[in-house]
Amino acid sequence: MFASFVCGPLKRGLFCLVVMLAALPAVQAGERPVKGSVIKPAVIYHNYCSVCHGDRGDGNSRAKGSLEPPPRDFTKAGELTREAMVVFVAEGKPGTAMMAWKTQLSAKEIEAVVDYIRDNFMQVALDPRLIRGRSLYAHNCAVCHGERGQGAPAAIGITPPRDLSSPQARAELTRKRMLASVTGGHASAGKAGFADRLLPPDIDAVVDYVRAALMVPDTEGISGTRAHGDKAAVRPPQQEPFANGLIGNAKRGEKLYMSTCITCHGAKGDGKGPRAYFINPKPRNFLDPAIQATFNRPVIYAAVANGRLGSEMPAWSKVLSEQEMADVSEFVFRRFIRSGNGVQGKPAR
Repeated sequence: MFASFVCGPLKRGLFCLVVMLAALPAVQAGERPVKGSVIKPAVIYHNYCSVCHGDRGDGNSRAKGSLEPPPRDFTKAGELTREAMVVFVAEGKPGTAMMAWKTQLSAKEIEAVVDYIRDNFMQVALDPRLIRGRSLYAHNCAVCHGERGQGAPAAIGITPPRDLSSPQARAELTRKRMLASVTGGHASAGKAGFADRLLPPDIDAVVDYVRAALMVPDTEGISGTRAHGDKAAVRPPQQEPFANGLIGNAKRGEKLYMSTCITCHGAKGDGKGPRAYFINPKPRNFLDPAIQATFNRPVIYAAVANGRLGSEMPAWSKVLSEQEMADVSEFVFRRFIRSGNGVQGKPAR
């Protein structure tokens, strides 16, 4: 959802309910790939796996607090072989929320998503040199750049540390440039060099760790309405209804929003909830005129269902029902979006 999904440890019955919801075909986000089409493992991971395992494969998802045992953190799972992972994805894992996906994904798709996980999230766990880089980062870099590379808040008047987790950082920062910055510092940003504290092999290790573990892969064509090739720049009319005949109930949606979304998006929908200060990129501001001009019911629903890769916004199509997603989308549309474009609507039902 737009913020953290809050619930206590699952009782057996509720646990089974969540797993069954996870097995349901999702609207847009979890649609079965078209037979014979090109396999896109990044899309498969985002649509089927990220709601539990997180966009970075570290298990840091909105659903983790609801699952016991928690989802596997692939970034520390060096003991997992490729063969074992293929079996787990295909057959599931008893005693956990990991269900069998062999009825929804082909053998080639399962192998492709396993390889995607190993290539993108397990490099550190499988490489002793990168494990050392992680330790060096924690001791020397995390205080400014944050545990996940997102950049810790800076004091007033001081240039904020670079957000190493952003797609922009991946696009702009070459390995050579990063090595030079760590070695010699960056005077204009008040960044000291580490040449007098770290040996060249250690600088290599910490830079390669950042590049392998913290720099978010390019997400173009994966998240939001672009997950299945939709043209995000083309927006339907403001009054476009939900797909599949869904009708949202804003009154029920308000309760969901206030319990699960408010901590990030705020009571006013301005993206200034109590958690927003610690989140980068910042939560969506529904009061932004550009957002109010382009967001309608289907677009909001797609954002709830698909999530936003590289951000704290997960895909909720595996946790919430279609009706619940329609309800909260209806509330957001009526309370925040439509209120800013001059369209008068009916009271919440």
